Amino acid sequence: MIINKVTLYSPAWNEMRNFYVDVLGFELISQTDDGFEMKAGESVLEIKKYHHQEKPFYHFAMNIPTNLFTSAKAWAKSKVELTREDDEDEVFFSYSDAHAFYFLDPSGNIVEFISRYSVSPTSEAESFSVQNVLCISEINITTDEVRALGNQLISNGVPVRNGEEIREDGLNFMGEHEAGSFLLLGPRKRRWIFSDKVSEIFPLSLVINQQLDISLDGEGLMELKKVE
Repeated sequence: MIINKVTLYSPAWNEMRNFYVDVLGFELISQTDDGFEMKAGESVLEIKKYHHQEKPFYHFAMNIPTNLFTSAKAWAKSKVELTREDDEDEVFFSYSDAHAFYFLDPSGNIVEFISRYSVSPTSEAESFSVQNVLCISEINITTDEVRALGNQLISNGVPVRNGEEIREDGLNFMGEHEAGSFLLLGPRKRRWIFSDKVSEIFPLSLVINQQLDISLDGEGLMELKKVE
């Protein structure tokens, strides 16, 4: 599975643009009075203005080259404060053979940079820059209807990783392990690691495989459409 585009919502639109474009150096693709789009490797991240009282936040991850993890972490620490878990500012996931670190952006999104050693490529670059980001590799889908939405995704060609069963009370990695990109399907009130935040339902949309448009509304209900 390839995540082509993710659209998130934020009341801190100007701060988000300045952070991602001016501070981190992501390439600005387009900007309107309603939001902006930036290039994240082979993916596009769109931030749109949110006009309601709530303050949406999400968890998403970006894949980075496997040989640049240490350099990427040093680059990130020069620009942002990394979040910590058990007094560590990085984690190794033995199950997925991956290293990751985390930070918060101006909207409070839990942002992860991850090197997946068994699936992500290396880079010829000697040191990391934001242009070395490969793609958006994870985005959360939080809902009260985990099993129903999971079955919808499965019927549209998005399996649970490694053929696992859908867990209604846990986090389900939807996608093929070999592709290294996943939709993180789970319930509310799960704590996101490397943060003090728990998962909540907020609207978002995404396009995967240039074929499927997925939208989640503020109630956690999902709509799937084939891309024309």
